[in-house]
Amino acid sequence: MQNIPTELLRTFVKAVDTGSFTRAGEIVGRTQSAVSLQIRRLEEMLDAPLFVRGTHRVKLTEEGATLAGYARRMLALNDEAVSSLRRPKVAGSVRLGAPHEYTASLLPVILGKFAQSHPGVMLEVTCDLSKNLLARQEKGEFDLVIALHDDPEERGGTKVLTEQLVWITSLDHERHTQRPLSLVVAPPPCIYRNRVLQTLGRQQRPWRIAYMSSSYSGIIAAVRAGLGVTLLAGSTVPEGVRALGERDGFPAMGQLDVRLYERTESATEAVRCLADYITSSFASSDGARGGGSAPSGAQMAGE
Repeated sequence: MQNIPTELLRTFVKAVDTGSFTRAGEIVGRTQSAVSLQIRRLEEMLDAPLFVRGTHRVKLTEEGATLAGYARRMLALNDEAVSSLRRPKVAGSVRLGAPHEYTASLLPVILGKFAQSHPGVMLEVTCDLSKNLLARQEKGEFDLVIALHDDPEERGGTKVLTEQLVWITSLDHERHTQRPLSLVVAPPPCIYRNRVLQTLGRQQRPWRIAYMSSSYSGIIAAVRAGLGVTLLAGSTVPEGVRALGERDGFPAMGQLDVRLYERTESATEAVRCLADYITSSFASSDGARGGGSAPSGAQMAGE
């Protein structure tokens, strides 16, 4: 059985994340030609093309996309093993901004493991809406921001997850069958809210806002109490709610990217270490869920 050197996988992942062999080389400390040689060596080892040749921007082949998922998981496990066995050297503080729903779902496990591996790093985590977080990062308030990305034309950040959007309602109420449709939403500029109102407007479907809160826990409590329906990213749907689909009269709402934005002016070793850890951990969770599949925690309506 052939072993894949982790340095080749790390260069490969950086090329995927940055969309450029040159930028990947800057991060891993190699020239663009050296990165090209590493990628070619990796392709020869696996006997498979990993990138589509002849395109201006780095584009993965089907084999490359498959390897990317495995590579992130292998590197995350490698880095976790090394960090847990050697004397911690990374120290400092990192100011992280993230949406409420991720600090309640995926992030506790990710940040908990990071803190165990890097006890010298102090984490300062702030919750807010994605667009507010990005605006605050521009003002220098955060080193890293995890944010939902709604505009496919807009570039920026590193994609760490693709989420399927899911309508949810109460297990014990039928408010989703009533007209006008009662909504539980966050205040502007919430991306979920914008997607819901635009979709219902195109359908000319009457609606009313029954409950509004900027708190994830407040929104979930209102849904469970039967005040209305809401829209969430699949990985953040909790237990104790029902997922609604087209058979219930609710349209498919598509997907959103989750991106990690790093403020280069404050890119200390601690910041870069956490950025790499978050990117690898989110990718591993995405692979375990099958790449944005329906949430396992929500019961489907009608079941």
